[in-house]
Amino acid sequence: MEPDVPPERDYPPVMDAAQVARLLNLNIDYVRKLARDGVLPAHRLPRGRAIRFFKDEILDWLRSQPVNHPGEGVEDIEVIRDR
Repeated sequence: MEPDVPPERDYPPVMDAAQVARLLNLNIDYVRKLARDGVLPAHRLPRGRAIRFFKDEILDWLRSQPVNHPGEGVEDIEVIRDR
């Protein structure tokens, strides 16, 4: 069963890491890591540690990510069998 994630229109234009984590269905610590590493577009507030995310930038980033269609990349998976 998929988690109950509200539609993107239910999110504010400026979000914190918890809201982005919920939108992307990711762990909040992973969202923070992606932001620190420059993978996810984020903005640090002046004189603070708080990071904020613009919803439009997050959605644009998400749309730019490659998508594997069913059956693609299967040959790259190593099968480990119980012995």
